[in-house]
Amino acid sequence: MIRFESATKQYPDGTLAVDALDLVAPSGQITVLVGPSGCGKTTSLRMINRMIDATSGRILLDDQDVASVDPARLRRGIGYVIQHAGLFPHRTIIDNIASVPLMLGRSKKEARAGAMELLERVGLDPRFAQRYPAQLSGGQQQRVGVARALAADPPVMLMDEPFSAVDPVVREQLQDEFLRLQSDLGKTIVFVTHDIDEAIKLGDQVAVLRVGGRLAQMATPAELLSNPVDDFVANFVGRDRGYRALGFESVTALPLESEPTVSLDSSFTAAEKAAVDGWVLVLDGERRPQGWLAVADGPSATGDTISTATLRRGGTVAERDGTYRAVLDAALSSPTGRGVIVGPDGTFAGTINASRVVALIEARAEAPR
Repeated sequence: MIRFESATKQYPDGTLAVDALDLVAPSGQITVLVGPSGCGKTTSLRMINRMIDATSGRILLDDQDVASVDPARLRRGIGYVIQHAGLFPHRTIIDNIASVPLMLGRSKKEARAGAMELLERVGLDPRFAQRYPAQLSGGQQQRVGVARALAADPPVMLMDEPFSAVDPVVREQLQDEFLRLQSDLGKTIVFVTHDIDEAIKLGDQVAVLRVGGRLAQMATPAELLSNPVDDFVANFVGRDRGYRALGFESVTALPLESEPTVSLDSSFTAAEKAAVDGWVLVLDGERRPQGWLAVADGPSATGDTISTATLRRGGTVAERDGTYRAVLDAALSSPTGRGVIVGPDGTFAGTINASRVVALIEARAEAPR
């Protein structure tokens, strides 16, 4: 557990970066620090491992004041991941990951063996082991940075905007991989981001900081979205917070409609006959949705067959036992207005339109709690 007790950082010129911060980052959970530029997020993070020393107050790591611990020894027990990975450019990937275990006295053989395991654990091919950082993409380098931070198996990890320098698709992949790792490892993590969506997705609890390093609100993501403490938090979280809050509400008794479908090996003529409102849903051989076919587009260039190139894949697919947000998004993003719903195994379960989902949401809102 990490505890801030009136932790303050004031610079010699009078600038107050962090102002009497009180918060607790529980063991085994992800605590996200979020807020506008100049709110003291990174300063607060760096005070934990004493890259910056607090001016007053205390920061306790498992009830020990970090100010009483030698900084080098303190840092060896804390994983640290930064925005651009911070890898050693002239060391191979495996030696980058093994660097901290080697400093801690492990043999080169043992450190490299552990590094190879971590390489695979963060989702990288073992063939990357002998490459250099410049030979990897930004997203791959960030995975290596996470692996290096995990190499000494630290109980605490500090992460300073680790995914902000990559494109949105890779960023989402890294976030998902990070959550998967955390579910396995259960580290105590303090994570800094300026992105409220990332904070909501990753945090077990989220601390919103005001400019000047003052805590505005500490809450779970669901509580933050549904009950912001004041206008500053409400505006920072965003005007669509009500919609995003639906991502924390599980759907119950989803009323699905049957939907005519055809398989990929069907003829266009069969698809045309099965179509409703000019559309038919196409499934693969295991009954997993592949996309919508607009019969008005006509048969493919290869003749009376269904081509995957002609399928409309704009609509998302939601799970039957998922959240209201996922189900509503599936309906709203579908080219037919009918959201595609699947079971736990990914097989097609039925469709639902947006008005039915909205009716469910309204009934939920009106129900006594």
